[in-house]
Amino acid sequence: MESDSILVSWFNKLLNPSKWGNHLEDRDKRVEVEAILEKITSGLMADRQEINFLLSLTNQSEIELLFKAARKSRETNFGDEIFLYGFVYFSTYCRNNCIFCFYRSCNQASSRYRKTPAQVIETSVKLADSGVDLLDLTMGEDPYYFNSGNFEELVDLVASVKEKTVLPLMISPGLVPTSVIQGFSEVGVDWYACYQETHNRELFTKMRLNQDYDQRLKVKGYAHQLGMLAEEGLLVGVGETAGDLAYSFEVMDKIAADQVRVMSFIPQKGTPLENIQTGSSLRELLVIAVMRLLFPDRLIPASLDVDGIGGLKDRLNAGANVVTSIIPPEEGLMGVSQSTLDIDEGGRTVAGTIPILHDCGLQPAGKGNYSRWVENRKKRYITRNSKQEQEA
Repeated sequence: MESDSILVSWFNKLLNPSKWGNHLEDRDKRVEVEAILEKITSGLMADRQEINFLLSLTNQSEIELLFKAARKSRETNFGDEIFLYGFVYFSTYCRNNCIFCFYRSCNQASSRYRKTPAQVIETSVKLADSGVDLLDLTMGEDPYYFNSGNFEELVDLVASVKEKTVLPLMISPGLVPTSVIQGFSEVGVDWYACYQETHNRELFTKMRLNQDYDQRLKVKGYAHQLGMLAEEGLLVGVGETAGDLAYSFEVMDKIAADQVRVMSFIPQKGTPLENIQTGSSLRELLVIAVMRLLFPDRLIPASLDVDGIGGLKDRLNAGANVVTSIIPPEEGLMGVSQSTLDIDEGGRTVAGTIPILHDCGLQPAGKGNYSRWVENRKKRYITRNSKQEQEA
C-alpha cells in the first residue's frame, strides 16, 4: 500500500484548476453553449469535447443557460414533482480504507456505531410516517457481517423494514456477494447502490485502496439481472478531469444506471486528505445539469450531505429531481460527507425540505407516484431478462 504522504502529494498535483479552463472569447462561448444545448435537446448525442466544454463553464450567464435547459428537461420528463429519500446510516463500521472517507477503517476520529434491528426499524417507520418516498439503508462494509459471512441477519433486517414501512427500499451495503444481493431481491428490495466514485482506473486505485474496480462495476449489472434498479455515483473535486467525467457518463449509459448521482468531495478529519484545499460546489452543479441533459429520464439526486439544507435550492435549479439524505433529528444517526450538518437542528427533514421545493416551483411527488416510477422502470429489466431466458 502506498504511504499516506505519497498519496496526498499525488492528489495535490491533480487538483489543478487550469485543467478545467477554456479559452474562447465570452461572446463565442455563449454561442457555443447555445449550439451544444440545442443539439442535445433536439435528441442528438453530444461528443466528449462538447461535454468537456459544458463542464468547464465559469461565466454565470452561460452557466444559467445550461441550468435552464436542465430544468426544462426535468419538467418535460417529471413535471414539477420531486422524490424524497430517507437515509438510515445504520452502521458506520467499515473494513475498507478509502482515502477520502471519514469512516475509513483506520480513522480514529470517526464516530462508530451499529444500530440494533429494533432501532433501524423504529427510525425507518418514523421516516416513512414523515412522508419520504424511499428508504436508503446504508452501512460501511461492516466486519460484523463481512468477516463472519453472516449476511442472513442483514437480509432479515431489511425484510423487516420492508414489512413495517411498505416503502420502496434502496440498499447500500458495499460490495456484498451476489448471493446476498439475490437475498435482498427476494425480500423486496428495489435498488442496489454501489458507487465507483470515478471511472478513471488510476484515480479509483488511489481512492479506494485495495478494492476491485471491475467487481464493483459488474455487481450493478447483476442487480439488473435480478430485476432490481441500480444507482451509480461520482465524487468530484478529487483531481478528476472533465474528460474523466465525460467518460463516466459513457459508462453510466453503458451499464444503464437508473439513478446517477454526484457529490463534492469534503475533506474529512483524521484522513490523509483532511487538509486538501477544495473549491465551491460549482463542479457538482455542472455535473448535475449535464447528467440531466444526457439522462433525461433518470433520477438525479440533490444531496443534503454536502452543503446541507442551504445547498438544496442550487441543486434543484441545476436539474436534480430527488432530495436525498433526509435524516430524522436526535436519533444518533450520521451523514456521510457532512456527518452532522443540519441533522439535529431538523434541517434535513421532509418538513425542512418542502418550503424550498415550493420556492423553486416544485412539489413532493408523493409515494404513489414514486412507486409507479420504480415499477415501470423495473419492467424493462424483467422484460429483457425474460427475453434473454427464452433465447438461451
